Amino acid sequence: MLSALARFSTRHRWIVVAMWLLLILGALLGSRAAGGTFSNDLTLAGTDSQAAYDTLRAQIPELSGDGMQVLVHSGDTANPVTSTALRAAVEEAVATVGALDGVAAARSPYSPPLPMISADSTTAMVTIQFTDRAKDIPAATLAAAQGAFDGVRDVGGQVEFGGPATQAESGPSGSEAYGLLAAALVLLLVFGSLFAMLATLLTAIVALGVGLASMSMVASFVTIGTSGPIVAAMIGLGVGIDYALLIVTRHREGIAQGLAPNDSIVISMTTAGRSVLVAGATVIIAILSLYAIGIPFVSSLGLAAAVVVSATMLAAVTLLPALLAIFGRNLDRVRVRKMGITRPLGAAADEGDPSQDAGWRGWVGRIQRRRWIAAFAALVVLAILAVPLLSLRLGTADGGAQAADTTQRKAYDLIVDGFGAGWAGPLLITADFGADSSPDQIQASSAELRTELAAVDGVSAVTQPRLGTDGTTAVYTVIPTSSPDEAATETLVHILRDRVLPAAAAGAVSHVGGATATSIDLADTLLAQIGWFILIVVGLAFIVLLIEFKAPFIAAMAVLMNLLAVGAAYGPVVAVFQWGWWPADVLGVVPGPVESFVPVMLFAVLFGLSTDYTVFLLSRIREELVGGSNPDRAVRDGLAATARVIMAAASVMVVVFGSFILNDQRTVTMFGFGLAVAIAVYAAVVILVLIPALLAIAGRAAWGRRSSSRSVPLVGSQ
Repeated sequence: MLSALARFSTRHRWIVVAMWLLLILGALLGSRAAGGTFSNDLTLAGTDSQAAYDTLRAQIPELSGDGMQVLVHSGDTANPVTSTALRAAVEEAVATVGALDGVAAARSPYSPPLPMISADSTTAMVTIQFTDRAKDIPAATLAAAQGAFDGVRDVGGQVEFGGPATQAESGPSGSEAYGLLAAALVLLLVFGSLFAMLATLLTAIVALGVGLASMSMVASFVTIGTSGPIVAAMIGLGVGIDYALLIVTRHREGIAQGLAPNDSIVISMTTAGRSVLVAGATVIIAILSLYAIGIPFVSSLGLAAAVVVSATMLAAVTLLPALLAIFGRNLDRVRVRKMGITRPLGAAADEGDPSQDAGWRGWVGRIQRRRWIAAFAALVVLAILAVPLLSLRLGTADGGAQAADTTQRKAYDLIVDGFGAGWAGPLLITADFGADSSPDQIQASSAELRTELAAVDGVSAVTQPRLGTDGTTAVYTVIPTSSPDEAATETLVHILRDRVLPAAAAGAVSHVGGATATSIDLADTLLAQIGWFILIVVGLAFIVLLIEFKAPFIAAMAVLMNLLAVGAAYGPVVAVFQWGWWPADVLGVVPGPVESFVPVMLFAVLFGLSTDYTVFLLSRIREELVGGSNPDRAVRDGLAATARVIMAAASVMVVVFGSFILNDQRTVTMFGFGLAVAIAVYAAVVILVLIPALLAIAGRAAWGRRSSSRSVPLVGSQ
């Protein structure tokens, strides 16, 4: 199939290029006409916070939507927020917002029973409740609500917005351009050819454009999180360049060895192209396995990445061969350095030649001679890097983790300074006392429950209960003393659910909800499901590798090494983003919990990407083995033939992922950092040390009994 596809792409090269141009044009037009928006849908079926939301929607619908906090601040002692001018402007804005469609309530900071004015009268907090969840609030409604406070600014007030309703879509931050430029420089150094670099980059960029536009259209009927586009772009750009790089490298080897361009393209597609399909399929299987967790928010992020990776695979086996055919023998015409000639497959290196002890063969030879020490040392390095994982704490960072110049961060700081950190993430508690209770009993029970809640350690304030439409359900707003992303708040939620409410509201059906409780439930749900998710991904990857190599040891070794490498990537993420170790200060990272969905996303992506390099290397080693080499020489020659391109591919990944560290969003920065560190560690420790050492220990038995007794297709040659 790949051979026929390659012949078609080379024979009809201009038609293929035109089809891709039409495809990207159609995708962009479709995205503009029918593209959806990106929002965070944290619907968690079966959780206590979702039960609280369902109760609110049934009993007090106007409180079931998400809210926005408007902070009005004045640093002028002559013009405090209680001054006549500022108060009038705020009251007018509140009245305007309250009359908007889609707004359930807008509460003035000056109104009883709980005026929201800081003790020094420098800050006032307006609370706005929308009828919809954040993902469903029309952009026009949100803009109108925020625009109503322009008059407050006109009279000298500072206005900032916080709360769940203020979440914004992710978009390009400009750091992607740095990653693309760095990738171009790496490719230019690797290829030494301007045209080879252009063919690789053009394929990746076109595929990324089609993938992102298609993802936008998918977002019109599937809710994809706000970090979806940027994470998908990160993954798509990295794998797109990598896949094209591997095929182009194999093609240039064929050209250098005297093959006609079209013949070389066909061979490259049936070898390196096959490895790309196997590796890409593994990535897609891994990220689509996120659906096994059962959380739409998480699985939709996997879907977004899978759409983009699929586009890169399609471009690698169709568009890239057409571009290579167009360049023909001119692919290396514009060079920045001389190209070395790769040893043809099957032409064994001269063991008596002292030069063969240099470079990659010499490196692998030293590893093979000290196989047990090398394997032990590599495992120790991976274990040390993974140690911080033992203290992993999942959660959702609050407004304090936002970039310092964002309105969400400024609003959070004003809340903390003026009212206390707990006001940035209040809890909503519902208690249904039952239809059998009389109004007097309900009044007494609800008042008693409020007293009990206020006495709990970690609770700063509790509002008066509000009764629902059935007259039996009371709703309380509970303000913690700690910030939303602190461990103390998580502990408080569990204490309320497990101890306080069962005792203080005996006989009542009670739930703890709100955005903060939802974030805690997300972390708990992911922790409960991550074990099954890992088993599914590992099991599917093992099956794919077993089918490809037909060697149980090779498949098992690959998945176990990938597990170790992923664990080694988690450790630095915890150390930097949770503990605040260097380079947290350089990156502008505020220490806090690791975002709940990041570990599963990192696992899915890293497991797939690390399998890529394993497939590329092991495929070439098997080719050498089938070509007649003994196991040790096959490993030396296979790694010597692929190490340069694998290291180049890893370098591209690292610089692309590393460029996203510059993004202002903490989640994106975390992804970029974790992916960059993981690929670097995997390439340097696993590919260059652990795999050669383990294969030397296992010998020919690693490849199964039939590895040398029959001919197998030559696949994955780089």
